[in-house]
Amino acid sequence: MIMVGMETRFLAIGELTATPPVAVVIDVMRAFTTAAWAFARGAERIVLAGSLDEALGLKDRHPHWVALKDGAPAPGFDAVNSPGRIRGTDLAGRTVVQKTTAGTVGALAVRDAGLVLCASFVVAEATARALHGRPEVTFVVTGEDGRAEEDLACAEYIAHRAAGDSPDPAPYLRRAAGSAAAADLLQYVRKGVHEDDVELCLELDRFPFAMAAAPEDGLMVLRPYGEPAGSGRS
Repeated sequence: MIMVGMETRFLAIGELTATPPVAVVIDVMRAFTTAAWAFARGAERIVLAGSLDEALGLKDRHPHWVALKDGAPAPGFDAVNSPGRIRGTDLAGRTVVQKTTAGTVGALAVRDAGLVLCASFVVAEATARALHGRPEVTFVVTGEDGRAEEDLACAEYIAHRAAGDSPDPAPYLRRAAGSAAAADLLQYVRKGVHEDDVELCLELDRFPFAMAAAPEDGLMVLRPYGEPAGSGRS
């Protein structure tokens, strides 16, 4: 719990036993950093797919949509889950289909919540603003079964900001920079990595918008929430 008046929980995906009223799904490296960059590059919406087959099926039915996934490039997919790679892609007016190992799974796990925000450091302040006045917030820490240091650090930082505190961001960013996920990306242990991915994932408040996901026509759809996506630094 962060402070009196704001009940805050930090849970792994597998620890969710009930639908929270407000959920903030954290995936710093890299799903929701990549998603923010997609909006900055003009994407209209992001469909969060539950499986690779679902993503490919959506792409097959909508050839003009842009499908991306974790890992190396694969047939049927247009892009990979990398902010360094997506930042050079013109997505003006496009629908993106995103399937990742952790972030999209976490968002789908809380799809029935009253408000679902998807977050990383690049949209931290905007996410905190969207949480002001909320009496109960559940942070879903998606990486490493809820133990990912970069996701925990981001969740804790946003929680403090949402509660009206002004914490020094440096310790939180250092924790993320020293995480196992950051080490894997820097050593190219994961496939589909850009050399700038870690740096881009650690840019605090790069964009002025939050990101909210909600069901639309049977799909879980992520959209900018708050300020227009195009108003950030790109």
